[in-house]
Amino acid sequence: MLIKAVDHEVKHASTLPVNEGEVIKLFVRERDGTKNPTKRSAVLMLHGRSVPVLPGADLGTGEYNWMQFLAKAGFDVFAMDLQGHGRSPRPAVMNEPCNTNAAQQAKLLHDGHPLPGPCTPSYAKHLGDSASDWAEVHTVVEYIKAERGVEKVALFGWSAAAVALGPYAIQYPDNVSSLFLLAPVFRPDGPASKPGTKWERPDALPPPPSLWTYPMNLTGRDGFEDAWDKELGCGDEQREEGMVETVWAAIMESDVVGRNWGPPVSGVPSGVLRYRNPFWWGWNKAGAKVDNVLGHKVPVLIVVGEHDKTVNSVPGTNPFLSVTELYKAVPGPKKMHFEVACAGHQIPWERVVKHVHHLSRKWLKHTEIDGHTKGTFFMDTDGDYTEQPL
Repeated sequence: MLIKAVDHEVKHASTLPVNEGEVIKLFVRERDGTKNPTKRSAVLMLHGRSVPVLPGADLGTGEYNWMQFLAKAGFDVFAMDLQGHGRSPRPAVMNEPCNTNAAQQAKLLHDGHPLPGPCTPSYAKHLGDSASDWAEVHTVVEYIKAERGVEKVALFGWSAAAVALGPYAIQYPDNVSSLFLLAPVFRPDGPASKPGTKWERPDALPPPPSLWTYPMNLTGRDGFEDAWDKELGCGDEQREEGMVETVWAAIMESDVVGRNWGPPVSGVPSGVLRYRNPFWWGWNKAGAKVDNVLGHKVPVLIVVGEHDKTVNSVPGTNPFLSVTELYKAVPGPKKMHFEVACAGHQIPWERVVKHVHHLSRKWLKHTEIDGHTKGTFFMDTDGDYTEQPL
């Protein structure tokens, strides 16, 4: 039996510079599988840098629907889009195709769809930032607590969601029961908070300044597929035939403007994925250790695909990203790290995701996996796992 989706509009006073103080309505989807209302367990899922939470956490009705799986297991599951993503409001500057960089304009917006040629951004600044992400997550967590009568919420994040959820859990540990990070983004030596503070924005943006002179990024369907293809270490065993088309169609359903942009195919715009160009800070080796929260008051489970080059870059590259370094940086003993065979960064839509779902269910029930609360493990395509040296 499918657990029905209930969509919420959660009011939030924006802290983005472009519309600060404006009351917007954040998109939140709920699938409530609670069997005993007196013992309700709530989960909040958050998307990554580009793909919205639909279809990241909620795709179709089958084995790729993470929300549905956990709701059937008895949890009250929520998923949210940050402002500027998916079905949450997008600031007006994101409706102007000039407000991206020249390379993306040239690659994606040509032949008059919708640009006749290159143009200059009318809003020459980045759009999102860490403080606004933390504020929006906090609004939704408080909403869930009030609406469902729970004291804490388990946080689940994919990819760059870690940049928001990790620091949020540290700042509000009394709100968070546990943290599950799938393919998390972590820059060990990334931008730090303002000196002398724990989480305040640094006074100056890091170089190069060109990164912070436009508000929006764009990805086309071909670019989406190319990035996925580069992490196919197991071919058809890794990704089911037709998944690119299925996922792209679902992404376009969440963007009524972006699906009408991009080079035409058979006379119809091919569509683009629009997402904010943010500046993030504080999520680095020092930030992960602040107040000694992670791995102590908030248990942490990290899962990543063995072929994921998106969040595991070669040492010496800039920026350097490392999931292993995140595991090392978590200060407490309640931390686990699973590497999953035959999987890349798009693991939510790959065949082995069913094993990730089962891991997450065990984690939510016990904040441990089969009696383990610490360690690094390798999981094969059958879902069996063995402990590995770090």
